[in-house]
Amino acid sequence: MSSSQSPTTPVGRYGAAPRADRGPLGRGGKVAIGVALAVAVGLVAWYTFLQQLAQPVTHDMIGFDVRGAESIDVTFQVHMPPGTTAVCTVEALSPSYAQVGTVDVEVGPSETRTTVYEVPVGTSQTATTGVVAGCTATDR
Repeated sequence: MSSSQSPTTPVGRYGAAPRADRGPLGRGGKVAIGVALAVAVGLVAWYTFLQQLAQPVTHDMIGFDVRGAESIDVTFQVHMPPGTTAVCTVEALSPSYAQVGTVDVEVGPSETRTTVYEVPVGTSQTATTGVVAGCTATDR
C-alpha cells in the first residue's frame, strides 16, 4: 500500500449515511418524544388529582411561642376545600422530642381554602417546640 492512498470504508458497513435535510431525530422521533412528554404531564396531573382526593386536608407549620413552663402557642395553616371540617392534633415537645402536651382541635368550616389557626397547648414541663402531628377531615 502506498502512502498516497487512504483506506476506504465499505459502503453500508456502519449504516446508511444520515440525510442532510434531517437532524439527528427524524420526524417520527420528534413526534414520539412529544407524545411521551404529553403522557408524562397527564400522568403527573392525574396523580396530583388522586392525592387531593386521598388527602383533602393538609397543614403547614407557621411557628410557635413558648408561654412558660405550662403552655405553648402553636400557629399553623390548614389547606382544605371550603366548607370542610377537620380535626388537627397539635403537640408540644421537650428538648429530647418527648411529647409534653397534646390537644385535638376542630378546625373549619371556612369559606377559603387556607386558614390560619393559633392553638394554646398545655404542657407538663417546659416545651421547646410545637408541631402539628396531622389533620384529618371529619364527616360533618
